[in-house]
Amino acid sequence: MAPLRVLCIHGYRQNATAFREKTGALRKLLKKHVELVYVSAPLSVQQANTEEVADKQNDSAPESGGDEDPRGWWFSDIKARSFNAQQQCEESLGLDESMTAVREAVKDQGPFDGILGFSQGAAFVAMLCSLQEQKLEPAFGFRFAIIVAGFRSACTEHQKFYNSPIQVPSLHVFGLEDRVIPDKMSRELLPSFQDPQVLIHPGGHFVPAASAHRQTYQDFLKRFQ
Repeated sequence: MAPLRVLCIHGYRQNATAFREKTGALRKLLKKHVELVYVSAPLSVQQANTEEVADKQNDSAPESGGDEDPRGWWFSDIKARSFNAQQQCEESLGLDESMTAVREAVKDQGPFDGILGFSQGAAFVAMLCSLQEQKLEPAFGFRFAIIVAGFRSACTEHQKFYNSPIQVPSLHVFGLEDRVIPDKMSRELLPSFQDPQVLIHPGGHFVPAASAHRQTYQDFLKRFQ
């Protein structure tokens, strides 16, 4: 049986290489069933003044203080070219370029059975699923989504993605000790999906892959094999 192919969308201030390293335990946990393929966001994140950012809103915290070549999927602060998941904004910057990057990844490296996102990447995955649901991105064809530390974007122009429940089968994973994306924010995304499955872990801001989580992942994925 061929493994499921899953496109992986990293968090803010990460890139494909960094996210691959941080999900080594998950790759090992699922290696018989899943092939994880990683793509980098097109937006370069400024390196300046990163210490405070790393503490408060770094998607790779606490295990990283600043990866080389940090990337993002959109900026909530257009002038500063920065992102904060809790920042209210009317407009964002860079989302169109990120949509194009995913389109190209699907064209060049696909097809993919599913898509996995972490933090800002997880919020982006919800948007991609919404576009697929609206038949605006027929090339995607994702059969499922795994959304880790996801949230609803606070940007006004993104609210169109949450108008109707998304039918794409989804597994939502979040930690009770997450200080970057509190579990309350992840719970607020659940109503945007039809019959979402949930995996809650006691830890913080990371992709959990302990043996205790294997069964939940496998039970979700075997529906698509």
